[in-house]
Amino acid sequence: METKNIYQKLHEAKLEIGKVAKNAKNPHFKNTYADLNALIEAVEPILLEKGLVLLQPIKEGRVFTIITSITDSVSIESYIDLPINLNPQQLGSAVTYFRRYTLQSLLSLQAVDDDGQHASQEPKKEEAPSGKKECNDATFKKLVEAIQEGRGTVEKAKEIYIFTGQQNIELLNIKSK
Repeated sequence: METKNIYQKLHEAKLEIGKVAKNAKNPHFKNTYADLNALIEAVEPILLEKGLVLLQPIKEGRVFTIITSITDSVSIESYIDLPINLNPQQLGSAVTYFRRYTLQSLLSLQAVDDDGQHASQEPKKEEAPSGKKECNDATFKKLVEAIQEGRGTVEKAKEIYIFTGQQNIELLNIKSK
């Protein structure tokens, strides 16, 4: 019997996985996406059937997704550095978010990421229903500088503006003086 390498096993797994169904709703953008549980439910049984183990440890300040072949212990991995200075709720959200994205990235999954697509688009100039304004790149840069110089806070900025997903991640890393 021929032993398959990790890439042959992954190839077979990807042929079976196909597209991952959207199952969660982003209330801010009013769209749907495949959450972490949907991704794991779609891929893990197939990976295990092919002799591949999925692990998602946190080590050295990074969220990893590692897929290892049980026949020869060869692995592939993807990781993202966690933002620093997060409270427990923010940390939990970041870990879940990064687990989803490292898994999607590592397997090149065809799960539509509506919230990520919106985060990468130029914000609209109109006011949101909450009365908050969407923060464009130039304004965001000025806000970050002001917060870092002690002339404002992240909390105050969030009372006034709606931030994209990427901007929210960057806000988590801001250190004020």
